[in-house]
Amino acid sequence: PGNEDPGASARIEEVAKVVEATVDLDAVLEATVSPDPGPGLVAGTASAAVARPDVRIGIARDRAFGFYYPDDLKAFENAGAELVPFDTLNDQRLPQVDGLFIGGGFPECFLEELSANVDLRDDIRTFIEDGGPAYAECGGLMYLSRSIAWQGSEAPMVGVIPADTLVRSRPVGRGYMQFKALPGHPWPRLLQQPEMLYHAHEFHYSRLENVDSAVQTVLEVRRGYGIDGRRDGIHVANLLATYAHQRHVRSNPWVNDFVDFVRSCR
Repeated sequence: PGNEDPGASARIEEVAKVVEATVDLDAVLEATVSPDPGPGLVAGTASAAVARPDVRIGIARDRAFGFYYPDDLKAFENAGAELVPFDTLNDQRLPQVDGLFIGGGFPECFLEELSANVDLRDDIRTFIEDGGPAYAECGGLMYLSRSIAWQGSEAPMVGVIPADTLVRSRPVGRGYMQFKALPGHPWPRLLQQPEMLYHAHEFHYSRLENVDSAVQTVLEVRRGYGIDGRRDGIHVANLLATYAHQRHVRSNPWVNDFVDFVRSCR
């Protein structure tokens, strides 16, 4: 992943030069223009009005966490949220924010660095335990668990999710997912459509172990694995943590749902 490799940008630039010199980009772009794009998938367009930011959401952007869709990040801006990046490996404190978003990545590759940053781990745990709204996907879920074990090494993590993460040598969940929202889901719009089936995908070699029997899950897995083949979406305080990777699309405008939830908590 580009966020792990500092030389990635230079190589992408070289590829871009070759493409620019050998491909008729104007013809390619013209071929994509349609007077009627149809229902499409992506929620919103480049011309969508951008709301004035009224909430600040901290986003983990570093070598450990970098799996984000650019158009989903743009949707935060359209929804009136300012994304404030923080580095889980080096920053000792969270920035002043109203909510947290910790996306996918490979935290198991950075066990020592993540574990050594005790101050930030404590700050994140305090933020969530005090009711700060947060959303975490896959790698973010792993980071928020009590510990991560991989290839004979184990290290403590944030600890706000009462479970331990074990990374295996083969995929546990891989492919498309379908899920429904269950009572207790923290984002109100999903509870208004209890029969709605949402589409996502998962790709994880890890699974949760020693899960506290009292932990609440708010997603019913209809296709895929999630936490245990039946459920996903751990709900602790105002945190939603899931193995599902969501896309902000017309049938699932999750960014709007989360930003609205952050506003309501503030």
